[in-house]
Amino acid sequence: MRILVIEDEPKTGVYLKKGFEESGYAVDVAADGAEGLILAKESEYDVIVLDVMLPAMDGWSVLKALRATRTTPVLFLTARDDVSDRVKGLELGGDDYLVKPFAFVELLARVRTLARRSPPRESDVMKLGDLEIDVTRRRVRRGTTRIDLTPREFSLLQLLVRRQGEVMTRTQIASYVWDMNFDSDTNVVEVAIRRLRAKIDDAFPVKLIHTVRGVGYVAELKEPA
Repeated sequence: MRILVIEDEPKTGVYLKKGFEESGYAVDVAADGAEGLILAKESEYDVIVLDVMLPAMDGWSVLKALRATRTTPVLFLTARDDVSDRVKGLELGGDDYLVKPFAFVELLARVRTLARRSPPRESDVMKLGDLEIDVTRRRVRRGTTRIDLTPREFSLLQLLVRRQGEVMTRTQIASYVWDMNFDSDTNVVEVAIRRLRAKIDDAFPVKLIHTVRGVGYVAELKEPA
């Protein structure tokens, strides 16, 4: 079971990590909203514990961006105790709301309840032809060849393989991987695809990443003609 804690107060982050790990969870901690959103999109978690008042990107914005692609249960853990804040958190797609200061035993009980409702996570290993992606270890291989990817390249490949056979538009890719609205004057997606292909496809006879002209890109297995 994996938990992501997005909390900018160092002592609280350390306390939560220690408490959850002693309760049998694997825990990642992000110190600001932007970092937390990247982790939440790049990895699979059973529950996310999210503060509201965060640097770089507040908790409301993190949840709104996350809900575009993820249904991971989110528990707000924050000092903001107004009823209007609680309502806002739930209306944005939060699953629970706990106000600081808190008792850890109550937080743990709520997290366990949310974890039971969490949808099954994807397999730790994703495959397409001879391509294998170890999601947990963040390793990629084609056959016996190890392929080193940047974090962005890994996220892009993971997205395409998870949705293999489905054509992904440039807008969808930009929204998921870069958390940005697609601008027709920006070629960031094309550049990223080109770099990914150079590592994933160029040295192999069977190509896995294909362009659908005028639409976007798709990962699927096509034997050479």
